[in-house]
Amino acid sequence: MSEKYSVKDKVYAVEDGSKLSIFDMLGHFQRRGVMRVSDLHIKIGTTPAYRVDGDLVRMKGAIVDTDTAKKLIYPLLSEKQIACFEANNNVDASYSAGQLQFRINVFTDNDGMAVAIRGLSNDVPKVEDIGFANDVWKDIIRRKQGLVLMTGITGAGKSTTIASIIARINELSACRIITIEDPIEYLMTQKKSMISQREVGRDVPSFVAGLKAMLREDPDVIFVGEMRDQETIAMTLMAAETGHLVFSTLHTRDVIGSITRILDYFPAERFDEVSNQLSLGLAYVISQKLIPKKDGTGRVVAMEIMNNNYACRNLIRTGKIEQIYSQLQTKTKDRPDEKMISMEAHLARLVKTNVIDLLEAQKWANDHKSFVDAMNVDIVEG
Repeated sequence: MSEKYSVKDKVYAVEDGSKLSIFDMLGHFQRRGVMRVSDLHIKIGTTPAYRVDGDLVRMKGAIVDTDTAKKLIYPLLSEKQIACFEANNNVDASYSAGQLQFRINVFTDNDGMAVAIRGLSNDVPKVEDIGFANDVWKDIIRRKQGLVLMTGITGAGKSTTIASIIARINELSACRIITIEDPIEYLMTQKKSMISQREVGRDVPSFVAGLKAMLREDPDVIFVGEMRDQETIAMTLMAAETGHLVFSTLHTRDVIGSITRILDYFPAERFDEVSNQLSLGLAYVISQKLIPKKDGTGRVVAMEIMNNNYACRNLIRTGKIEQIYSQLQTKTKDRPDEKMISMEAHLARLVKTNVIDLLEAQKWANDHKSFVDAMNVDIVEG
């Protein structure tokens, strides 16, 4: 960390007259838990704010000025990262404090310096505690190859879900696990598997470079932090096709949008080639959202799950992506070629079991009519 700034310096004035350090402010994540307090936002010209159960809650204190912002943010960065930020007005970093790991993005806006800090527990949640809509994770951890794609908006818990699955593989299988992350979020301990976690900008220059090197490093399980561009997607699909179990993420809201997004990265003349490759390499698409609980004690996962069975593969290959939704609605039995669920069906289930409020579920549903239908089905079956 920078020698000029210290995480323990008391620099932010709160309304009771005391001052807090950035270390004190990060301690709030530990006290409340990262499932409740997910992010801290600091920017010049306003008061800092925590994201609590999905909503921004402002601190009661002074407006942050340039000097205070530097004294709060720079202690979290190395000298190299500070130089990178000052040259490019943007830098990604990570920081460990106590039992928590923090993912950090420092950037500039019209007022000056700003930062978004995401809190992550070093203790990876048990996969049973994630809140899967079914037990499809048991099938995933037994797979030897294929792409498992985790999608959702920023802050939906994608990395946490993947980490929980990889942690279980680590406990059960003697295999080689290599990750490429930007930055590393959960620090994995060596158990039955051998794990190497590589960070973009520190260990590898890019996701693509890391993937190219990784294929010469004898991995069994690969985690690509995010599929951001055409070349990364192509390399990730190739890795899934050539005998590796691959995990990755996309910022999309549902299964159909995720598949469409991948295909849209490529020019029209490559559609047949890429759709065929995707149909063969894809194993599962899991889209998730974090929904506030009815009792106000935090948030719960709602999932949409596609198991890439024969029918789905054919729909992807022929470009009939929109017809996949009917598979999510009907192929729901506990069988290897089914185990699917739509977002609307999982939301309806959470409403019927009194976990989330009906109005909250309606806000998060992708399609209102399908949600109403799913609620009616649940009522009939209940």
